[in-house]
Amino acid sequence: MNKDKALLGSIDSESNDRINQFIKILRKVCNHRVLNLHEPFFSGNETKYLEECVSTNFVSSVGKFVSKFEEMLSELTGAKHVIATVNGTSALHLSLLCLGIRSKDEVLLPTLTFVGSANSIRYCNAIPHFCDISEDDLNLDLDKLRDHLKFTAEKHHVHSINKYTNKRIAAIMPVHVFGQPVDMETLLSIASEYKLTIVEDAAESLGSFLNKKHTGTFGEIGCLSFNGNKIVTTGGGGAILTNDDMLAKQIRHMSTTAKIVHPWELSHDEIGYNYRMPNINAALGCAQLELFSNLLENKRNLHMKYKKELDGIPWLRLISENKESISNYWLNTVIVKNNEDCFQKRLIETCHKEKIFLRPSWKPLHLLPMFQSCPKSELNTASFLRKKIINLPSSAFL
Repeated sequence: MNKDKALLGSIDSESNDRINQFIKILRKVCNHRVLNLHEPFFSGNETKYLEECVSTNFVSSVGKFVSKFEEMLSELTGAKHVIATVNGTSALHLSLLCLGIRSKDEVLLPTLTFVGSANSIRYCNAIPHFCDISEDDLNLDLDKLRDHLKFTAEKHHVHSINKYTNKRIAAIMPVHVFGQPVDMETLLSIASEYKLTIVEDAAESLGSFLNKKHTGTFGEIGCLSFNGNKIVTTGGGGAILTNDDMLAKQIRHMSTTAKIVHPWELSHDEIGYNYRMPNINAALGCAQLELFSNLLENKRNLHMKYKKELDGIPWLRLISENKESISNYWLNTVIVKNNEDCFQKRLIETCHKEKIFLRPSWKPLHLLPMFQSCPKSELNTASFLRKKIINLPSSAFL
């Protein structure tokens, strides 16, 4: 009994030392009293453009800033067409609909992602099919994905069928988690083999590139988010990227309630969605994009500071880009190596008391009550890392 108490005391003392060491490093890297996870950074024409919207009364879906914002995103990402939407989830929903995802279709996606990814699939009455992640970058584990599809999918001429549910596996939604690009070249090969449509969830990866190609431009469609915690924010907003002329025309039409263009008549030719980004939101985004290179540089410099201070610590690992990719480092992320089950929770609780507002990763989606009956691969890595992942303060001004 005394030996057990001594062992527990030793583990507790070691954990406290590690937590205190971690807090000192965060304070050294980010010299701010309060460290929020990710805050917007307004230092340009934001106020000027918002005042212009108000003074001209163009605050809704009509106005020059929406088209300007789309043009600026097209130039940044290399996408031929950009359609701005009210948020990233609506962008994903509309993309799936316009790509022909039908009721009861299955859509593959990682279990480690924001709930909006899976929600957008359910909005189509389709079925999320969860896959495991890689410990290296927290994105889809493509080796496991290929093995899972060999075991699960029955290939037909124009599509694949899940042998165990008899449902069409129609698409795959790779997510560039925390800004780290997925290996899209390998994924494209897998998608081609199994006749899967690709909808890239690039919500977190504006400014991230793989082999000099922007995330969100590898598949048929890519989607961005401009929520308040993103590297560029429009308050709430999203965008759809595509190089397909007909698809872009269809998406734009559907995003504006399928309204037939006419000087005065109000007529609609199908069920559409009121998903068009308002001008006042786009105005904020235009001002942010004007300074995007500075924001991105700040984010990458912050990562390098974290890397300098954390690389020598044996009990954690900072997620960094590989040699083929450039990450925007939306959220700097560490994996803690500690055998104590509650260590992550203790570390986060202590940091919050110190006004350092870290967070764990999302709860894996297959564990949420509304998704527990969905099809899934073996998910050992995601389940193991759930209590190991910590997102660090990553605001561009830090």
